[in-house]
Amino acid sequence: MLLPAEIRIRSIQPTDNAALAIIVRSSLAEFGANKPGTVYYDPTTDDLFQLFQTSGSFYFVAEENKQLLGGAGIFPSAGLHNGVCELVKMYLHKDARGKGLGRLLIDKCLQEAKILGYKSVYLETMPELGKAVGIYEKFGFRYLTGPMGNTGHFGCDVWMIKDLV
Repeated sequence: MLLPAEIRIRSIQPTDNAALAIIVRSSLAEFGANKPGTVYYDPTTDDLFQLFQTSGSFYFVAEENKQLLGGAGIFPSAGLHNGVCELVKMYLHKDARGKGLGRLLIDKCLQEAKILGYKSVYLETMPELGKAVGIYEKFGFRYLTGPMGNTGHFGCDVWMIKDLV
């Protein structure tokens, strides 16, 4: 599916923080996933720009006519094996869903993970976000029986991984 030419994918800027926090939290609330142990309550959600200054991380945002539509990133989460990063903070505004934008953001994150030298991409999610889980499956993510690393997101109970090589 082709996206409108007005949609631009770029790296996160400090001025994106407030709008992204609203998109993340409203998405979780919309699906009833605004529970403890999720990014909904994670204080880094309010300052994603600073979080993604961490070495080995990257965050893409999508915008149309200077309005943020959502974003996704990769992060070297604590406790992950060497060569593994996490796909994180993959959220879209409700009006931006169903147009292929999520797939584009995931694809860009996977490409960036390869460029940064990662061998696998891990993610944590919830059954409430079933549509996203289906997209991850189509990208070749496979299910794990438990969490990897120490993300602090104990409210997530779906764990997946994809090998990049």
